[in-house]
Amino acid sequence: MSSAESNSIHVAIIGGGITGVILALGLQKRGVNFTLYERAPAFTEIGAGIGFSPNAERALKVIDPEVYRVYKQVAPTTNVEEYFQWVDGYRTNEVAAKLFIGVDAFQGGRRSDFVDAWSKLISASKVKFDKEASSIVHKDDGRVSIRFKDGSVEEADVVIGCDGINSRVRQLILGEANPASYPSYTNKYCFRALVPMEKAREVLGEERTIGGDESLNRFMYIGPNAHYITYPVAKGQFMNVLLVLSDPNPWHTEDGKHTTVGSKPEALKAFANWHPRVKGMADMLPDQLQKWAIFDMFDNPAPYYYRGSVAVAGDAAHAAGPHLGSGAGFGIEDALVLATLLEAVNARLEGLSQKARVELCHAALIAYNNVRYDRTQWLVGATREACALFHWQDEEVGDDIEIFLSKMSERFHKIWDNDIDEMVKVALGEFEPVLGARPGAAFGR
Repeated sequence: MSSAESNSIHVAIIGGGITGVILALGLQKRGVNFTLYERAPAFTEIGAGIGFSPNAERALKVIDPEVYRVYKQVAPTTNVEEYFQWVDGYRTNEVAAKLFIGVDAFQGGRRSDFVDAWSKLISASKVKFDKEASSIVHKDDGRVSIRFKDGSVEEADVVIGCDGINSRVRQLILGEANPASYPSYTNKYCFRALVPMEKAREVLGEERTIGGDESLNRFMYIGPNAHYITYPVAKGQFMNVLLVLSDPNPWHTEDGKHTTVGSKPEALKAFANWHPRVKGMADMLPDQLQKWAIFDMFDNPAPYYYRGSVAVAGDAAHAAGPHLGSGAGFGIEDALVLATLLEAVNARLEGLSQKARVELCHAALIAYNNVRYDRTQWLVGATREACALFHWQDEEVGDDIEIFLSKMSERFHKIWDNDIDEMVKVALGEFEPVLGARPGAAFGR
């Protein structure tokens, strides 16, 4: 432990996905002592491909330039990718709408590759595996006691749940009987696959895979009640494909999981009346498919993201569907705000009583909640709206591409154009008045 960390609060991070790992790196860079607890025996990440929006890239730079450098090292090298491109997959198979992003402004890859590379930057002594939280209690002195399923108990000044859409920490903050403790089915499900680029090129053609100038291209094929996404990952070795289908039925599996065995005929049926090339794209999927239900926090949103010295971030706080490609990016924004505020707590610790330390921690989490709540809740709703646009289910828009593009541009730019430096400034500005207004406040919200 460094000398700075010896005088630091101790932060427990529950969950080692993207948000948890980035938060750990942000705290590490700022000299804030932490331990990351991951329930798996090693760092893992569910899901095939992921893209990082421009706002997420800017946040990574502020969190730690080394984190950004590693990101660019893992992401595929592109030269001229400047647009999101939507194809009318139902009628013409022609590009119907394009939205300018910026050169190299929405790079991605396999989730596991990013988590693996970033996790190597975390000091090994700061990570404990096979640790699944079961209960969290605020002690009389204001510190937090965490009990894990293996029977062990750890203490921290602050606990941040980065434990995903099925967050146990969220349940402990809001209560197990609260509907907001659990995600809801969006009536959309998807099939995911990684297809070798050679096979993808045979079906999609050169211009829809890797062009002659080695640019990497991403496309979304839109139409009634479904959409189909393709983009390269693993430096162009594979094409990540994602089929999203509308589903009028409730989701049910015997084990309660969000995944089940799917079938290729089910995917083919959804695109049976689409353009022949798009049907061919569905046919290139492997015979064995996993079916992923898309859940989110729209129907029963968390009314707040903290209680006392415990908070949630990323999907644990505001899980959204994948349709705007921004869930991980918003988790990275959360991590930056939290790392900034907890560093501000550290800067004020000298000479303080334990009670005053606790109040500082509470004030930081209140400021975090105040800064992040509205933007992140907006994303959850905007993501549902976007999928309705992709599936031609918005009654005002239907298949009108001009209106479609206008509405999509509005949503994406609200995501991309977030001023990261201003966000940090506002967070610190929130911290000061909250701190001054809470002498002797209770440990709970």
